[in-house]
Amino acid sequence: MAERPRPGSSPAEGTPEYRWLYGDGKTPDDAERTQYLRTPPPSQQPAPPAHQSPRAPQPPRAPQAPRAPQRPAPQRPAPQRQTAPVEPREARRSRPPVWRIVKIALLLWLVFLVAVPFYAWSKINRVEAFSVYEGRPAEQGGTTYLVVGSDSRAGLTEAEQKELGTGPDDVGQRTDTIMLLHTGSGPNVLTSIPRDSLVEVPGRNGRSKINAAFAWGGAPLLVETVERSTGIRVDHYVEIGFGGLVKMVDAVGGVEICPAKKMKDKQANLNIQAGCQEADGATALGYARSRKTYKALGDVDRAKAQREVVAALGKKALSPMTVVNPVRYFNLATATASSFTVSEGSSALSIGKFGIAMTRAEMSCGVPLSDLSVRWDAKRSEEYFSYLRADRTGDMPKELCTPSGFPD
Repeated sequence: MAERPRPGSSPAEGTPEYRWLYGDGKTPDDAERTQYLRTPPPSQQPAPPAHQSPRAPQPPRAPQAPRAPQRPAPQRPAPQRQTAPVEPREARRSRPPVWRIVKIALLLWLVFLVAVPFYAWSKINRVEAFSVYEGRPAEQGGTTYLVVGSDSRAGLTEAEQKELGTGPDDVGQRTDTIMLLHTGSGPNVLTSIPRDSLVEVPGRNGRSKINAAFAWGGAPLLVETVERSTGIRVDHYVEIGFGGLVKMVDAVGGVEICPAKKMKDKQANLNIQAGCQEADGATALGYARSRKTYKALGDVDRAKAQREVVAALGKKALSPMTVVNPVRYFNLATATASSFTVSEGSSALSIGKFGIAMTRAEMSCGVPLSDLSVRWDAKRSEEYFSYLRADRTGDMPKELCTPSGFPD
């Protein structure tokens, strides 16, 4: 380690870089002063590594001229976006979104559409329509409904009986309309059975009018009589009274009827012109049950009018307007329930299918007849019923299915 020169010693004999400080007769220049201030004493300088030689002192760097300050580039203010005023969070929560209101309304509407039929079904009348007897037809393809229009005045007031021209309610149990509706693999077929058809009634000697079976033994005897006469197994029984037809027609806002001529019948309270027209419940009932105005074919023409009214009622009942109009939907359901009687064991689904099939009866036929005494044509009627028993309605020849039952 180098030692500082002792006082009194000559600077020249020590370290020459201190000559300007101790004086050697020369005036130190600025370079020597700067070198002294930048260079630490030897005792504070780090020793160079063993494998490197000490570096020679570097000359001082010349001071750089200060840079001129740069002006920042002028910046344009960003355009402000127009935003809608934000409502307070409390206000937004208090006002439900529109989609939520629509969703709730649709949910309530669906509940209404499902609840009304269930309510109506709980009010419908039921009857034990099938009896066990020897020789009853076995199960057959498709589904067959026996549809009966009853002359029952039950539920009608005296004023309603007078308005509808039904007469008093002490006439006993009778049927004014008898039809078979068959559904299956082929077209739906609606068959009218004239009420005065002469057939064998079980338990009675000889032949009688078929509606007498209903008067004598109600639904069970009528079902058995139809099954024995046609060989067709009846799966469901559906009965509707006078008042029920009127209520249902009025519930759908009336039906269209198309009489071929002017019709006037005081007993049926009927007075209508020829041509297609809208009919209310009372008019539709008179049109379907009038006897005096059908002079040519009598019961045959009445059966055609009955099928016309039933088909028109079914078409209006299943139209979209029934579902859209809640008042019409509710009135139709309750009117049907109060006036319908169905067989025990018939489910809501099977009766619902019946209602749909009535509006889609592609074939509307009368039982093949031999004369105006409404005797069935033995050969043609047996052939006709054989297609229904075999569920082959699509193969039935057109000449077997005529509106009157007589060959065209």
